[in-house]
Amino acid sequence: MLINLLKTIIPTALAFMVGLLITPIATHFFYKYKMWKKYSRNEETSSAFHKIHNEKEELKTPRVGGIIIWVSIILVVFLYYLVSVLFPYPILLKLNFISRDQTLIPFFTLIFGSLIGLYDDLIQIYGKGKFARDDNAWRKWKAFLIFLVSFFIAIWFYSKLGMTSIHIPFGGEFNLGILFIPFFIMVVLATFSGGVIDGIDGLSGGVLASIFTAYAAIAYANNQMDIAAFCGIITGAVLAFLWFNIPPARFYMGETGIMGLTITLAVIAFLTNTVLILPIIALPLVISSLSVILQMLSKKFRNGKRIFRLAPIHHHFEAIGWPSYKVTMRFWILSIMFAIIGIIFAIVS
Repeated sequence: MLINLLKTIIPTALAFMVGLLITPIATHFFYKYKMWKKYSRNEETSSAFHKIHNEKEELKTPRVGGIIIWVSIILVVFLYYLVSVLFPYPILLKLNFISRDQTLIPFFTLIFGSLIGLYDDLIQIYGKGKFARDDNAWRKWKAFLIFLVSFFIAIWFYSKLGMTSIHIPFGGEFNLGILFIPFFIMVVLATFSGGVIDGIDGLSGGVLASIFTAYAAIAYANNQMDIAAFCGIITGAVLAFLWFNIPPARFYMGETGIMGLTITLAVIAFLTNTVLILPIIALPLVISSLSVILQMLSKKFRNGKRIFRLAPIHHHFEAIGWPSYKVTMRFWILSIMFAIIGIIFAIVS
């Protein structure tokens, strides 16, 4: 029991400390090379948008703060690997969380997703032309890249891990067979769409920290200690990012943070066999994504009429007069509450 606790707590704390240590160096680098977008890519022109949108601040704040998260994770993983090679003592081997069947897949998923997101951020910062303005062609390319990554992971799950079923809460296992592959891809794309929550200082960091903490608890309860430790590392790194992202933010998470984290979240949900509980645990992401979809459908089929003043929904609350800090804190509260509900469902079902 003590070993399992230490196996989860030590890397979590280590990731947090590493994140705090590397942030001043990273921040200097971000500002030195002016890693903020040069113009707004948002096509929103309504008066409500311009009322809450501080374009001057947005165009002078670095976009790639997510680098701090995944670099912290890489450093902790490398440190653990180095210790296991140089000091192969039994007690240290028991504390090692790096394993082929539990942590390598989400780790490499995080890296691949983050690098794709970094490429998107760099286009936003240094690019020119229609791709830099996030036109429909580039959005389709991004969706295709996410599809490609999720397809290969799904094939690995299906062929190498023999994963063909999902757990229905209080209903047992439901076998999907070969349909597991498209279902996996659909879940990854849906989870990625929740990345629109990255729109207010501190919002995405607090929400994602709650979600990954929940999955650390679920993995711990399932005796998947390596996954629990890995989720703990992500939580620690996200909290280190959040330390500097609370208003006024030194940097934004950017696609390099949100893309890698959301895709990895979907992978962890499958590894813990709780994919149908994911919408509960990640409800703020679901709400944000749905608000955008509903707004688009309403404008298209109702002659431009809107459901919300702005979408995603956190901007709607800003538009009706809520201060940004109130929106952030209330989303954090909702995230914590539904994370706890999701943990309970995962354990008892």
